[in-house]
Amino acid sequence: MIVLGIDPGTAATGYGVVEERGSTLRALDLGVVTTRSGADAGARLATIHERVRELLLAHRPACVAVEELYVGPNPRSILAVGQARGAALVACGTLGVPVAEYSVSVIKTAVCGYGRAEKGQVGQMVRAILALDRPPSSEHACDALAAAICHTHHARLNGRLAVRP
Repeated sequence: MIVLGIDPGTAATGYGVVEERGSTLRALDLGVVTTRSGADAGARLATIHERVRELLLAHRPACVAVEELYVGPNPRSILAVGQARGAALVACGTLGVPVAEYSVSVIKTAVCGYGRAEKGQVGQMVRAILALDRPPSSEHACDALAAAICHTHHARLNGRLAVRP
């Protein structure tokens, strides 16, 4: 199973592609879609949409795992993240790729065993789980890989719990 993880953001949208074969996970691709802060909002969202679409077509994931919105103290940032998230979700919807959404604490629990793990801990666990030489240099790409890892764990568990005739 291949899963595309996305950490949405208007300035930087992280992505990470994880392949699960048996009990082994490996990173196929990771990076960040960046947009210019002075650019038109529509152009920035179009860039995110197009790059996510390219990733979907290149990797053909079974699912996309996305961080749920975190409602913090800054309403402007939550709106911007929501718009970036929407651009990515439209790319998934138009290509018929299902989306699974996970809260940050669920993702951290799946990767680290603790829902309030620090960024560094998440990076080290992503590195260990995917057998990377070092943690991803971008926190956004790391968070996207963590979302993809989280989905593989949840999909495996849900498969085991599914009622079979």
